[in-house]
Amino acid sequence: MNTSVAIFWFRRDLRLEDNAGLYHALRSGLPVLPLFIFDTEILDKLEDEDDARVHFLHDTIEELKTRLEKQGSTLLVKYGNPLEMWQDILSSYTIEKVFTNRDYEPYAQERDTQVKTLLEKNGISFHTFKDHVIFEKDEVVKGDGAPYVVFTPYSRRWYAKLDEKMVVVEDDNGQKNEISYYFQPYPVQKYVDHFVKTSALPTISLAAMGFRPSDISFPGKTVRQGIIRQYQEQRNFPAIEGTSRLGLHFRFGTISIREKARKAMALSRTFVNELVWRDFYSMILYHFPKVVGAPFRDKYANIPWRNNEEEFKLWCEGKTGYPIVDAGMRELNATGYMHNRVRMIVASFLTKHLLIDWRWGEAYFARKLLDFDLASNNGGWQWAAGCGTDAAPYFRVFNPYSQQEKFDKQFKYIRQWVPEYGTDQYPEPIVDHKMARQRCLDTYKMALDRTEVG
Repeated sequence: MNTSVAIFWFRRDLRLEDNAGLYHALRSGLPVLPLFIFDTEILDKLEDEDDARVHFLHDTIEELKTRLEKQGSTLLVKYGNPLEMWQDILSSYTIEKVFTNRDYEPYAQERDTQVKTLLEKNGISFHTFKDHVIFEKDEVVKGDGAPYVVFTPYSRRWYAKLDEKMVVVEDDNGQKNEISYYFQPYPVQKYVDHFVKTSALPTISLAAMGFRPSDISFPGKTVRQGIIRQYQEQRNFPAIEGTSRLGLHFRFGTISIREKARKAMALSRTFVNELVWRDFYSMILYHFPKVVGAPFRDKYANIPWRNNEEEFKLWCEGKTGYPIVDAGMRELNATGYMHNRVRMIVASFLTKHLLIDWRWGEAYFARKLLDFDLASNNGGWQWAAGCGTDAAPYFRVFNPYSQQEKFDKQFKYIRQWVPEYGTDQYPEPIVDHKMARQRCLDTYKMALDRTEVG
């Protein structure tokens, strides 16, 4: 291709609608060639050949490619180390500009810095945009510019910032509405003629990447308004359809965070709060990258975890003898999903009852969750272990029995995932709750006291 082009690099934004970076690329004045790289720096670390997320990602890329080809364009698909792939792309195309949306994870930032350096050495400008969150980096900070480390004041400032800048937008029906500037959609559809016109390019199969299809089914992109309206009342009960199940789509950007937040504002502030938490943990990861692998609160670095491998295995398999814990782990293993309330229960059980390092649980969730997001997963696990920002205090130990009594009183969720519960086949508890709670309190207190003295 001899014509000068702009490239739009898809990553965690796999959609053609309301896509910030794609919008700016298409308005650049250059024909736009879309690109996706199956990143071996990420894929090679995955443990399971049937990792459902790779299956989902592959299907999504194929769908994007098909849609682009119907418009007379295509999607350039690469598989390998991103820096090496970009060197290959530079030898094949005349590129003036590269556009992409920002990713805040440490690996992604390092990768993008390397790619930017390579591009600029070749006289190519690299343009990045906010798309994955409503507010990023330093947009919601204290008066002195320092990042918030407690959620409640962060959320107050988050909501206040929405109201500081309002715009009038026209919807598809010609209706004009006033919304926050930060919810304003990017009208990509107005510029779709600016994609490169070219014949289809080859793709890559799952098998060629060393993966095979998963039998896990994926949740849809839409959710009934009633679920959002009743979110506050129903979200804690795992036996009912009370949550959106949109996490997978937020993770890969197959839906717009702006669109969902804008619509949810009129239905449920409690649901919007979940999106605020998502922004909060993304901001924490950006400002405090040490949380990848280390506690946010340094004084928790010396907890003497028991790390009993047999107990960890029983937790992973859902065979602890605590039915609400076992139901959650079995749901995760079978579906790639776990109800949010149950995530807190199983995380508390692992870190407090079994005194197993939160990083073990974090890694298992990272392996199994369809909606795995580094910032949110890390934040949730550190919250449960008491060592993160705004964390549950170490002396708060969830009682699995009272949690079950409160949120699955009729045992509907438990019987769905633990059918042998109540029979001789169901195991006895691997640890006594009262003893485990006291052991946890003693262990944490001793370690924290020793740290303060030291």
